[in-house]
Parts: sequence; C-alpha cells; structure tokens
Amino acid sequence: MKNVVLLGSTGSIGTSTIKVATDLPEHIRLLGLAAGGNTKLLLEQTMKHRPEAISVRDPEDARLLSDALGTKTKVFCGDEGLIRLATLPSADIVLIAIVGTAGLAPALAAIRAGKDIAVASKEILVMAGETVMNEARQHGVRVLAVDSEHSAIFQCLQDKPASSVRRLWLTASGGPFRTTPKEDFDGITLERALKHPSWVMGTKITIDSATLFNKGLEMIEARWLFDIEIGRVQVAVHPQSIIHSMVEFIDGSMLAQLSTPDMCLPIQYALTYPERIGSDRVQTNLARLGTLTFEEPDLERFPALGLARRAGELGGTMPAVLNAANEVAVAAFCRGKISFPQISRIVRHTMDQHRLMSHPSLDDVLKADAWARAEAPRGASGS
Repeated sequence: MKNVVLLGSTGSIGTSTIKVATDLPEHIRLLGLAAGGNTKLLLEQTMKHRPEAISVRDPEDARLLSDALGTKTKVFCGDEGLIRLATLPSADIVLIAIVGTAGLAPALAAIRAGKDIAVASKEILVMAGETVMNEARQHGVRVLAVDSEHSAIFQCLQDKPASSVRRLWLTASGGPFRTTPKEDFDGITLERALKHPSWVMGTKITIDSATLFNKGLEMIEARWLFDIEIGRVQVAVHPQSIIHSMVEFIDGSMLAQLSTPDMCLPIQYALTYPERIGSDRVQTNLARLGTLTFEEPDLERFPALGLARRAGELGGTMPAVLNAANEVAVAAFCRGKISFPQISRIVRHTMDQHRLMSHPSLDDVLKADAWARAEAPRGASGS
C-alpha cells in the first residue's frame, strides 16, 4: 500500500490519478488532495476517498470545505497548505500535477522531508532541475516520471547508466498542425489549436503540444531526470502516439515502450513502482493499428524545439526564462491578444534579452522567472 499525496487533484492528471487509485484500492491510498478553485469536485473526491487532509487555494473556500467536512478531514489553504500536504508524515510519495511554478516549493519540501516525488508538472525540472535532482540525491529519494514520454524512457532504461545510452528519443504526435503549411499559421485559432489528435489534456499543455513547446520542455526535463546532456536527447514525430519514447543504446540496440495513449498507465507505474500491478484499463491492439510511422520534426515551422535545445544547452537560468515567457505567450494567445506564430517569437525575444546566470540558486531561478514574465509582453509589441 502506497500513501499518496496528490497536488492538483481536479486537473486532467489529477482526475486520471483518482481513476488509478479507484482501480487499485488495495495498493494506493489517497492521503492528501490539493486543488485550486474547483471546490465542488474536490469535495466529491474527498467524500469518496476520505483523505487525511486537503488543501485549496482560497481561505474562504477552505472555510466552506471545513464546514462541510467537519473534523473528519484537515483543511489547509494557499501555498502553506501545499507544503503541509507535501510533508505529511505518513506520505510515501507526492504526485505533483500543479500547472505552473506553484509546484516547485512543495516538491522541494517533500524531498527534504524524505518523500519520493512523481513529477507531472514540467516546470519543476525545467526551471530548477539542477537544484531538484541535487536535493533528491542528497536526501536519498526518487524523482519519478509521470509524463508518458519520460515514463517510457524510465521503463526502457531500468537503471542502466547514462554511459550506455547513445540517444534518448522522445516521440511527438506532431500536434494538430503537423501538415499545416507555415503560411497558414497566422490564421490558426484557439479552437483549432485545442483539437489535439491523440490526447485529451488541459488548455496550456494542449497549446504547448500544438507549438511543440511541450516537447521542448520535455527535452530539458529528460536531461535532468536521466542525467544526460541535452545533445543526446532527440525528437521523432510519431503521429500514432503508440510508441511513447525510445532509448538507443551505444551498441545500436533500441528499446521502446508501446501502449494505447492513456495517462493512467504512466501514473500507475509511477505510484506502484517498482511493482507492476494488473489493470485492464489500457488495451492495445497492434493488428488494428496496422502501421506505425515516423518523421523528422520541422524546425522551421516549429521553432520551439530549437529554442528549447538552446535553453537546455545554455542551462543556468535560461530554461526558467523559456518556460516563463512561453506561459505568458500562451496566455496571451488564449485571450486572443497575439497570433499563434507570435508565441515562439515572444519566447525568442525574451531569451535574447536575458542575461544568463550559470548554476543559479533557487532564488536566482525565481528572479529569472519573474523577470521573464515582465519582459515577455514587450516581445509581443515587437513581434
């Protein structure tokens, strides 16, 4: 039995995690649940799974939840509430599925409290991968992948050393605009960008998948998770989204992990690792699929990959700047303030203006993040 704290229980990863816990009541206990503002769903989850404690963003929402639950469940709120949940004494693992930078502090708190963490929030390792992985080594805890791509690589590596790896291959569906001509990109609408061909996800990650920034962030994440320089992290477009990623070893052998796209599988693997527990939720029929194909990514139409590689190679504060500028640009696109191609232009502008700091402290990373969020809107006016 694993005692699991789930931060971000009402989002797409969170609700998939709830499904996994429901499937495996003898293996997974939801010890703590945290949500942003969806108090109705959080209350439903709490009534069903009876966690020890929950947390919500707003103090008034916390008061209402406390009134509804009585003394059966502790109710916390705000950033402090996330830390309280992440450090619950009886927790074994903390799954962090909070969008944005809010997951970084509870991730570090969990590590310092001796808890394993499962990372679904890319920002944690993109912004502060060096700090997080150093802390994990120091405290003897594991950082487990939840992204399907990184879970696939983790399953293929099985503790083999980085020296045995020639390349890590992250697969990408190519998104909804894989075959769209570059001259048509200015006319891309939010509605079209949200129609992902393979996955059902939240708004931010779906837009990132359309620009391929999601894959760029995953490249940086893989660099830290698997202790391998970003030059050995490559991307292959695989429209069927059945091969989730591959490892190419130095002798030329390649191992891949395949399954029908369903986030429940990598979530379950992270929470039950090192065991594999039986589940009928994911079924894959290779004969029905018929064909698996691969393509080179088009770096001209999707400059996000080149920008992410540049940020990963420079390291220091640059990945935090890339991430923050992209968040600002995606939000502006969703509000109808900028065009689809301007997302990448804003990120490039912000990176170009940044004064890089190598081996930053956590405070340096947070300052770079704040600087990028202030600078990025200026890129919109000039792009």
